[in-house]
Amino acid sequence: MKVRWSRAAVEDLREAEAFIAADSPLYAQRFAARVLASTRKLAAHPRVGREVPEGDDPNIRELIVQAYRVIYRVAGDLVNVLGVVHGAGDLGAAPAKPWENA
Repeated sequence: MKVRWSRAAVEDLREAEAFIAADSPLYAQRFAARVLASTRKLAAHPRVGREVPEGDDPNIRELIVQAYRVIYRVAGDLVNVLGVVHGAGDLGAAPAKPWENA
C-alpha cells in the first residue's frame, strides 16, 4: 500500500502544529511526528483505524492522535490522508467534510 497526503491534510497538520507551537514548540514537533508515524503504519495496516461515523462509508477511516482525528480513505492499493481535524469539532455539522474535498 502507498500512503499519500492530500494538500488539505498537509495544511491541516501545519495549522495544528502552529496552534500547538504557540504554547510549546517542542510539543508541536512531537505531535507532528506522532501524526506522521501513525500514517506511515497505514501502508502495512490500512484498516487499523475505525470507520468515521459521519462518513457512512467503510473506506473512510480515522486514527486518533492526541486530540486530533486523522481522516483517510482506503482505495485499492492507496491510502489517501484527507484531513487532520480537532476532535472537539462537530464534523457532522461541518459544511465540507474532508472526504468531500479530496
